[in-house]
Amino acid sequence: MSKERVLILVDGSNLYFSLKNLQLPKYKVTQFDFGGLAKWLANGRRITSRNYYVGVVRAKPSDNKGQQLRKDQQKLFSHLRSKDQKFITIHGYLMQSGGVFHEKGVDVRIATDLVVGACEDKYDSAILISSDTDLIPAINYVQKTGKKVEYIGFSSQPSYGLIKNCSLSRVLAAADIKQFIKTT
Repeated sequence: MSKERVLILVDGSNLYFSLKNLQLPKYKVTQFDFGGLAKWLANGRRITSRNYYVGVVRAKPSDNKGQQLRKDQQKLFSHLRSKDQKFITIHGYLMQSGGVFHEKGVDVRIATDLVVGACEDKYDSAILISSDTDLIPAINYVQKTGKKVEYIGFSSQPSYGLIKNCSLSRVLAAADIKQFIKTT
């Protein structure tokens, strides 16, 4: 195993919609091997932390659909935190505006963990699964400290801004992802 230390940062909402756009066979999120994907991306390097960032679903007791979404999200959190997956879930929140929900607090947490982790020398390379260009200032700062940031995007909608600003970029296709879907 390589001595290089790797921090895995997953923008959960971004990953969910990117996978959905790849038109993969239907599966439950608890059948996705997030831990296997992390190991595959680390490629023999030592993973120091696996962080999954997501806005938490809140629902009124009378909101049946919201309660089901909340229940499903709790199953996802249990799956991510399991001994097989080994992820830390870091929560933002969802805010409704004009009938549309927007995730809040997630990008700031990712940027903070990138910068603080670099300043405290907690990793050598950060693997970022997100296409959010709001992270570019944090990425640029981290790279000035001598750390690397690897962008992982998806062929359905790659972020050219992140491709341009990261140390290394990989754009994954459906064929790359299928190996992490459990069919049992």
